[in-house]
Amino acid sequence: VQLQASGGGLVQPGGSLRLSCAASQSIFSFDFMRWYRQAPGKQRELVAHITKDGSTIYADSVKDRFTISRDNAENTVTLQMSSLKPEDTAVYYCNGYLNFLYWGQGTQVTVSS
Repeated sequence: VQLQASGGGLVQPGGSLRLSCAASQSIFSFDFMRWYRQAPGKQRELVAHITKDGSTIYADSVKDRFTISRDNAENTVTLQMSSLKPEDTAVYYCNGYLNFLYWGQGTQVTVSS
C-alpha cells in the first residue's frame, strides 16, 4: 500500500489549507488513518486520527481548527486546516493501519506572513 500526501504550501496566519492522503488501494478496511506532523527540532506528533467507523481524535493544539475526514470511495483521507498559526509550520505525514502501519511521504506546511 502506498500513501501519497499532498496539499502543503505557504499560507499566511489565519489562512486555510487542505491536505490529502491518497491510498493506492481501498482504505475501507483500514482500522485507522492518521495525520502527524514534525516541526524542525521537534518530535513527530499526532495531529488527528480517524477510525474505520469515523470516530475522530485531535491534538489539543488543533482542536476546533482542523478536521479530518475519510472518503472510502476515493481512498482518500483529508485534513482541512483553518485558522492556521505559525506554530502549525511542519512537515505533515499521513499513515494508516491494516495489519501493518503504512506511512506516506511528508508534505511541507509553512505558516508565515
